[in-house]
Amino acid sequence: MPPQRATLLQVAQRAGVSRSTASFVLTGRHLDMRISEDARQRVLRAAQELDYRPNLMARSLRTKVTKTIALVSDTLASDPYAGRAIHGSLAAAVAHGHLLFIGETEGDAVVEEKLISDFLDRQVDAFVYASMFTRYVRVPKLLKGRPVVLLNCLTRAARPAYHSVIPDEVAAGWSAAKTLADAGYRDGIHLVGSPAHHVFAGRERLAGIREGFGAAGIKMAGTIECDWWPEPAYEAVRQALAGGLTPKALICFNDRVALGAYQALREAGRAIPDDVAVLSFDDSDLAAWLRPQLTSISLPHYQLGWKAVELLLGSPQDPAVHRVPMPVRLRASVGKP
Repeated sequence: MPPQRATLLQVAQRAGVSRSTASFVLTGRHLDMRISEDARQRVLRAAQELDYRPNLMARSLRTKVTKTIALVSDTLASDPYAGRAIHGSLAAAVAHGHLLFIGETEGDAVVEEKLISDFLDRQVDAFVYASMFTRYVRVPKLLKGRPVVLLNCLTRAARPAYHSVIPDEVAAGWSAAKTLADAGYRDGIHLVGSPAHHVFAGRERLAGIREGFGAAGIKMAGTIECDWWPEPAYEAVRQALAGGLTPKALICFNDRVALGAYQALREAGRAIPDDVAVLSFDDSDLAAWLRPQLTSISLPHYQLGWKAVELLLGSPQDPAVHRVPMPVRLRASVGKP
């Protein structure tokens, strides 16, 4: 059997004070109650000797505050890259003295409803509603009217009802254009990937790239269309090179696309960055594994998670969309033309 927990009354008796005095000391209210330093020290010493731990369940029933929050996501928790958002959320929760529960739905609406119901039954104080990919969402009905921050997603409402924390993809696109322009690239610049309108990140990255090149007076040479995976990127770039395309720089929509482009360029005898510069987005582990190492614009997963919990537990402010900067990780894949 587990050992019996020491009670507040036992702490008070060992310290030679009343139960209420012991409670005031252990909850940090001794100054308000003008409790002497000697009594405070006796209570703290007694609590340590008895290994006293407060009954948080009883306290939450009394105060209606459990010091817990729940993060509900589709596949965020199990993704090796986006899991860093969980780390950021956990760190911010600990900094605020809260526990963080994590639930993953895999996009199943029935599982999502059950998860949220279970968290509500456990009296969690607030929710982070998260998405693996940046997208528009409808906040579940069970969360309406409760403290909620959206992580890597947002609603279409003209006037936001919730804080949304998303990566600043438009600024990232601008940074991509500026990185190549500053390196001296003026022509022969191609996009690799399909900038599908329904993909939030692609749409915003493309808008930023066009704005950045427009400001620098540079016109892109074209787009090598493909899905955002290594194999279709490899095949698309291979065919483009075989057809006589001679790019000077490739902007890939993510690191997986860049991996496919690297393979096609190598097969065609094109050196990176001497013949072709390659720049990408996400800054996944692939970027550092590739040779030469890939210049990539980082998705700030950790900062996204931290910011979401800070907004949830910090000082109240009007709901808004918060765009977190995406830093450029300069590596060897971009040189001088």
